[in-house]
Amino acid sequence: MEMGLTIIKRIELAKEGNRRELGKLLSLIESGVKLPINNSNSWVLGVTGPPGVGKSTLIGVMVEEWVNRGERVAVLAVDPSSPRSGGALLADRMRMSSADSSESVFVRSLATRNHPGGLIPFLDPMINLLGFCGWSRIIIETVGGGQSEIRIVAFADRVMLVDGPDRGDIVQAEKAGIIELADLVVINKSDLPNAQNAANSIKTSFDYSNNNDKLVILTSALNKTGISELIDVVEMLEIDNERNSLRIKERLLSAWDFLLLSNPALNDILLDLESGRINLDEALNRL
Repeated sequence: MEMGLTIIKRIELAKEGNRRELGKLLSLIESGVKLPINNSNSWVLGVTGPPGVGKSTLIGVMVEEWVNRGERVAVLAVDPSSPRSGGALLADRMRMSSADSSESVFVRSLATRNHPGGLIPFLDPMINLLGFCGWSRIIIETVGGGQSEIRIVAFADRVMLVDGPDRGDIVQAEKAGIIELADLVVINKSDLPNAQNAANSIKTSFDYSNNNDKLVILTSALNKTGISELIDVVEMLEIDNERNSLRIKERLLSAWDFLLLSNPALNDILLDLESGRINLDEALNRL
């Protein structure tokens, strides 16, 4: 009971703007504690794309624009790789430092612990907590463009894929399936040569693949050009029911992966499989 009262008090303090208590509550969620919060109306944008295209810098200037418009913005920066080195996450925080200095901005780094679906049980309650505490715009950022990123951004009802002037990156995104979840594609670093050609190429590929409803926008986070227009477009995005079903599917698959990998009998079953004592069907039945 005392623990429950402590958590309730922390929630009250976090809602009043206490960032330290908010951070503690997020840590509790990561440790498996369930908070008495159910807020399913949070505004969430998922941002993904290959490394090196300037996602963090772009998010930083987008956050500044939102703050200027009176919004309170929380960023969950997800690293699907090392839970200890934190290299990419540290760089993300540095690139977002100017935005993170505002009282209207909260940035939290998260690691998936090299674990498919490793954050899945925690993302929804984290989003609910942030929305309950008054963060009006919540961004989930991933550092890469693989299967784990698909599952992470599936927790957002709006998905933005960021690419650079090199057409090859978007081809990899198409192969990974991220393009199916994305509502819009942003060509960042538009101040560099070939940016317009890359945008035209993507639009053409969408025309051929019946994805011509997707938007392609040019920005330069470095020069802060196209940012206000990008925010206007993101704000007006309508949630696509067809893509929403794909996102729900990814959530379910991710939750299933987490249950599988968290099963305490998994290692014993793997040993039995390796030794030949059981076959795959028997392993599935045991799981």
